[in-house]
Amino acid sequence: MYASDASRRVEQAYRSEKPRFLARLRAAGRTLEEAEDIIHDVYAETMERLHLVSDIHNLPAWINSLFSRRLIDNWRHQRVKEASGETDVTEETLREIIAGAGFDPQDGFVRESLVDAVNDAISGLPPAQRKVIEAQVFGGRSFREIAEATGESIDTLTARKRYALLNLSRALRHWIDD
Repeated sequence: MYASDASRRVEQAYRSEKPRFLARLRAAGRTLEEAEDIIHDVYAETMERLHLVSDIHNLPAWINSLFSRRLIDNWRHQRVKEASGETDVTEETLREIIAGAGFDPQDGFVRESLVDAVNDAISGLPPAQRKVIEAQVFGGRSFREIAEATGESIDTLTARKRYALLNLSRALRHWIDD
């Protein structure tokens, strides 16, 4: 089977099965954004394994097994986070915490300390994650521009940004706790 035939099979499975997979992920408690991210990740993973597609007789079932594994992995990660007491801290939550603690971001000392904490947190990121954050936040570049410049896929870059934001929120949560 040629690569174009394999990619056509994957594309056909994506188009025909996406609504069913989306419904399954939503029923598993995922938000629409999370469900779409998982679907995209799984299909990107499938495209990376195109050489295997010719040996797979029931491609939608094989892809469904990837979804099952992904859901189990996400569930395990969630349990570990809950057991360790880790929670996701959004930007809005950080603003509420800062405001609730009586910190005025306009206060020079607090602003300077916050800038130092953010800089320290960014410099503590793994290099691949730091480059994505710096290119997007400070460089104003889109994922497409970064992907073209680095040769990496947009999916890889979005995953790196997601992990970087989680790491930054952990680091800044420690700053707020101090």
